[in-house]
Amino acid sequence: MTFPDVAEVLSSAEAPPERPQRPGADRPVLRHSSFRGGSFLENHQQYQPPWDDKTNSGVLEDDKVASATNAVAALSFDPQPGAIPGRRPPKVIDSGPVHTLTHRLCQPTPDDAERWVATLFYKSQEPRHPHVHPDQLHTDNPMQPLPPPSISAGVAPTVDLEKFPLEPPAPEPEPLDHIYGPYVTPICLTHFLQILDDLQHPWRRITSSHRCLDSQNHPRVMEVMFSPPPNPDYISLDDLRRHEALWRFEREWNVEVVIQRDEVWRKHKRLAVFDMDSTLIQQEVIDEIARELGVGEEVSAITLRAMNGELDFTESLRARAALLRGVNANVFEKLKSVITITPGARELCRALKRLGYKMAVLSGGFTPLAEWLAGQLGLDYAFANNLVASEDNATLTGELSGPIVNAERKATLLEEIALQEGIALKQVLAVGDGANDLLMLAKAGLGVAFNAKPVVQLEAPARVNTNSLLDILYILGFTKEEQDAILSD
Repeated sequence: MTFPDVAEVLSSAEAPPERPQRPGADRPVLRHSSFRGGSFLENHQQYQPPWDDKTNSGVLEDDKVASATNAVAALSFDPQPGAIPGRRPPKVIDSGPVHTLTHRLCQPTPDDAERWVATLFYKSQEPRHPHVHPDQLHTDNPMQPLPPPSISAGVAPTVDLEKFPLEPPAPEPEPLDHIYGPYVTPICLTHFLQILDDLQHPWRRITSSHRCLDSQNHPRVMEVMFSPPPNPDYISLDDLRRHEALWRFEREWNVEVVIQRDEVWRKHKRLAVFDMDSTLIQQEVIDEIARELGVGEEVSAITLRAMNGELDFTESLRARAALLRGVNANVFEKLKSVITITPGARELCRALKRLGYKMAVLSGGFTPLAEWLAGQLGLDYAFANNLVASEDNATLTGELSGPIVNAERKATLLEEIALQEGIALKQVLAVGDGANDLLMLAKAGLGVAFNAKPVVQLEAPARVNTNSLLDILYILGFTKEEQDAILSD
């Protein structure tokens, strides 16, 4: 008995009817079972269109068996579920766009809790080295006495241990920035988040994100957003700013932390008010005038005590002004060549002006220089004290005229300017350094103590100790790249 040739049978066999084509079968089909990615979004981003079988052996062109080799290949091919017949199944590869959900509407906060933001400044102008515990030897000579305990400037109202109201402070924590890096390191960020987690009472899980505002690799300024904040019944925002755990963190990592609510008014402020002496300029004007009379040291001592809140500002100002009797009335013209504008002040004012801010200087100094400085920086308002000149305008009498621009007056002027310009207090930025600025700083939506006196650093809503006033833009949420764009011509 003879058998027909296999090739003849296959060639004479009737071809099966073609399968009807589904609408859109040539287009990629997105089914969760068809891909190996972790999500529909990931699969869609990384989808690769199916390859044509003419360039890929082992993939059938249609339902016809064209050859025995193709038949074997068809039996050995195991398509993924959901793949289109006759097409090579799609592949998911490790490439393509990467999308991160960071917007608060995409990544809602727990229980719709409010969100706070912390700006971490590494104090790069004050690099530190590890110090030795006071109970350990500081030298190779064991007979040498230990140095006396001391209080670091800026952490207490006084650095005089005789006047310190409590027992001497404990030794400062061991600095860590010299170990992990002179910038805001990842472990520094982790430590900060751990402190926030420890302050949750009752405990709630914190969600957080961060941005490096000046440098991606070695950030000196970092912005950390977190939610939920600590329970206000347990610890308020003002208490958190002064919390001992946060203070120790700042000392350990050589950073400063500015915490505020992440609300719409944070970045969209419209009025900025500044103190003048030791803020917009680096000198105290009345001290410079006193040097002309040879009483500079005496006046400077009174000024320092007044700025630290140890003396009533109004009375101390009158006492200092009285010492200026007989000074040539053109002294203010001479001082213009001596006055040093604080680094970053010109850039900050130019940036704020381009952002649409109104700006004012509210000074406990004197009107001639305040008005001159307003012209230099493009400020819209200037308020200061008036020194009375003699009838022939030749010399100063040492008396003051008009209302004294003290702490209360500064706060009142801030409100009056905001009301006149139709600006809410939440949209006001205030910057100062002395005790007579505290009411103004508290009244504003954001009050910043810039290189301030110790008592002001303890009481102010925010403090920054840097070399440039322009760093205040970081607190408002502007990156270095954005600042450069604002200031570019």
